[in-house]
Amino acid sequence: MSMSVTAKDICSKELNSVKDTDTLSKCLEGFKKGMPPVLAVLDEKGKYVGMITRRAILRSRLDFTMAKVRPLMQAAPQVSPGMHLGELAKLMIGSGMRQLPLFDKGKLLGFVTDEDVIHAAVGDEWGRGAVEKVMTRAPHIIEAGRSVGAVFGLMRDYGISHVPVMEGGRLVGMVSIEDILENIYWPQRRQTKGDIVGEKIETLGIAVKGIMASPVITVDSKTSLRDAEKQMHDHDVSCLCVVVSDRLVGILTKLDFLEPISQVAAQARKLTIQFGVKDIEIDESQEGFMMNEFDSFSHKYQEAFQLGTLFVYMKSHGDTTMRGTPMIHCRLQFRTTRGTFFAASEGWGVEPTFRVALDRLERRLLRSKELLAYNPRFARDYMRKMGLPSEEE
Repeated sequence: MSMSVTAKDICSKELNSVKDTDTLSKCLEGFKKGMPPVLAVLDEKGKYVGMITRRAILRSRLDFTMAKVRPLMQAAPQVSPGMHLGELAKLMIGSGMRQLPLFDKGKLLGFVTDEDVIHAAVGDEWGRGAVEKVMTRAPHIIEAGRSVGAVFGLMRDYGISHVPVMEGGRLVGMVSIEDILENIYWPQRRQTKGDIVGEKIETLGIAVKGIMASPVITVDSKTSLRDAEKQMHDHDVSCLCVVVSDRLVGILTKLDFLEPISQVAAQARKLTIQFGVKDIEIDESQEGFMMNEFDSFSHKYQEAFQLGTLFVYMKSHGDTTMRGTPMIHCRLQFRTTRGTFFAASEGWGVEPTFRVALDRLERRLLRSKELLAYNPRFARDYMRKMGLPSEEE
């Protein structure tokens, strides 16, 4: 992947923005035009003051006609002109922002979007690789007869934006957060001032097939990343279904593109770790614990897996606590040059839940064909040391 392309080369001068005094309903109008996931926020003098995300609005439970943009405004990482693609992708993943402001000596030059980064990356040799190398396997699905409320709950619980729709074992559609916005959060009636009436239309109980996109835009698992990116652009979608002989095997989202691109930012460090959290705050002690555990993990597997990133996704299970300690769901995705590996756990507290998930990941690594092929003696000896049965036993 090219390291010569920088933020200045790919930035857009177009400014998708709202004022900090605008209502959330007007903000949603901005998202509707081309579906930008993030809007820049400007003050009354037109000065950039922050960003606002579509997800933050939907989760706010505020009255869209009354609430203003400013309380939900977030600070976005600032991009410098010389940052390369890997650094940009890493910033986007870590911040959850898909549109970052580009500053030079305090002056706002423009914005860099996830589409800019992906398009530049697939133009290199990396873009010849197959979709199956980066796609999300075994995605969450929903039956066509289930309710819109059910699929929205699935998206909210797992932090996802796209869900394939099945009927009779066949892929029949795709439902996205945009579809829910279009049918639930963008009311049919408008006030005389032009603002959206901030009432949810009473359609949470209707079947998913009533709002899904169909037919589905699909690609084969062997399709090149470059061609898949072109499909996304040509059809103006942010997710493709991946099929083999008409059978759903995965989905390809912009995040699936960004994660391997972000690894370029840290090739010198080889194995790296990235965190994504939802509804929880991780303090310095907890982060230090996880970094120490990862350092030990990295030391054991660095030689075998060479380059890779451990993506850690954590979220709290609502108000569920035990003696004040929240229940945590932890999902690990270890993307390496030898393949992608997954593990998950649920438990009380950040540290023990992460430790269990990492233990489960190690067990899968030690039994993996990739590690056995690289160094079968290391894998089997280490499994015995941990008291785990090897395949021979």
